[in-house]
Amino acid sequence: MSTATGDHAQAGWRDYLELTKPKVVVLMLMTSLVGMFLATRSGVPWAVLVFGNLGIALCAGGAAVINHVVDRRIDALMARTHKRPVAEGRVGPTAALGFAGLLAVSGMILLLVFTNPLCAWLTLASLLGYAVIYTGFLKRATPQNIVIGGLAGAAPPMLGWVAVTGHLSAEPLLLVLIIFAWTPPHFWALAIHRRDEYARAEIPMLPVTHGVYYTKVHILLYTGLMLVATLLPYVIRMSGLLYLICAIGLGARFLQWAVVLYRGSNPHAAMSLFKYSIWYLLALFIALLVDHYLLLSP
Repeated sequence: MSTATGDHAQAGWRDYLELTKPKVVVLMLMTSLVGMFLATRSGVPWAVLVFGNLGIALCAGGAAVINHVVDRRIDALMARTHKRPVAEGRVGPTAALGFAGLLAVSGMILLLVFTNPLCAWLTLASLLGYAVIYTGFLKRATPQNIVIGGLAGAAPPMLGWVAVTGHLSAEPLLLVLIIFAWTPPHFWALAIHRRDEYARAEIPMLPVTHGVYYTKVHILLYTGLMLVATLLPYVIRMSGLLYLICAIGLGARFLQWAVVLYRGSNPHAAMSLFKYSIWYLLALFIALLVDHYLLLSP
């Protein structure tokens, strides 16, 4: 299995696109968009909508590229990631880091010009939190890496909100809390499925350091915390009855998968929970958005 040793001429645009983790960035942009529209009772200015999200996407993509570079040795050892451009050597580390810098600087310029300084600096903090603190240190230092590092990945709805308003308030922080609580069960489910690979790569994921049963218990605990967090928008009257019904229904299904995983009755429960968690978060934020505009209707 090859590893990255230098820049390779055969690298194409698809390799550079893959470095940005486009599927992850799209999910982040969905939550950023919802944050923008929840922040206002009128329409989001088109420049903020287009260039604000583009700036956030570019910064997120830059952080993802750095993740590819830092994790290239680990990626080469895991079946899920061994064909990534840097791990396989199609893009060299130097070229990848240059690309990451270009994305991050471009994103910051767009945010400073078309949104506001607070949004730009919070986005930079999120980028550094994921690319430097989580990827460079926490991922290899503690089995609580996902819990602590999840804060950076939870930032997009707050960034979208701040891009429109220019200030922080309780509502966007509540959106951050929802994603923060969602992150551990989402990633730990995948970690259970990929436990042997993480062990081989010497990454101290919770199932590796504390065992699968311990991880299942914590998935249940964090699922409960997440479900409580998802009810808070209704409690503080940020959302209405439609969102409450959707949050309860979607959360019940999430909890069901967590219980199935805990009981061990389904050998595919870990991946089923992981896949459902992605659709869950997307559907939950869409419900928030639809409910927001229903509340504004006369």
